[in-house]
Amino acid sequence: MKFFVNYYAKHTIESVAFLYLKLNNKYNFMKIKYISLSVAFMFFSISMIAQSKVGTVNVNEILSKLPELTTVETAVATYNSVLEKTLNEKITVYKTKLDKYKKNVSTYNDVMKKTMGEELYNLENDIKKFQQNGSQLTQLKQDDLLRPLYKKISDMIAVVAKEKNYTQILTVDGNEFAYADEKFDITSIVKSKLGIPAK
Repeated sequence: MKFFVNYYAKHTIESVAFLYLKLNNKYNFMKIKYISLSVAFMFFSISMIAQSKVGTVNVNEILSKLPELTTVETAVATYNSVLEKTLNEKITVYKTKLDKYKKNVSTYNDVMKKTMGEELYNLENDIKKFQQNGSQLTQLKQDDLLRPLYKKISDMIAVVAKEKNYTQILTVDGNEFAYADEKFDITSIVKSKLGIPAK
């Protein structure tokens, strides 16, 4: 009986020891594999950074120098004038009807008063909505007219980026930089290719 207990205990300890070594080796293998992958990723990241070339561009500066911008500004001003004229016409109609209502209200029956009152109410609401939407309509018109200019600039930025082997171009007027080396800024190159004279 004693022999059996000793034998069982010995083999149990050996089994536990074998299992521990097996698990420990598996853990070490996984740990080594994780470290290897981390190191490989680090070298890959360094390699990608080394291959990257990031430049900057000031789109608004380029836009402000495009000759076509004058045409856009004129068109927006004309459109805004049309909106103002329409608004003034609506106000004139409203005032005319309001004055007529005030002058003749004593001669109107209840049905006429109700009809005229609703008409004036609708005209007043129409003027308010037109005033509220006026600035939005002007902005939409401006955006629509500027879209071809932005596309022209964007296409030229892509051309310069490929010529100069840039992997990324960031807009300085849309991002805030703590530091940006001017030698990587392509604004002047894009302006030159678009025929905009240097200062």
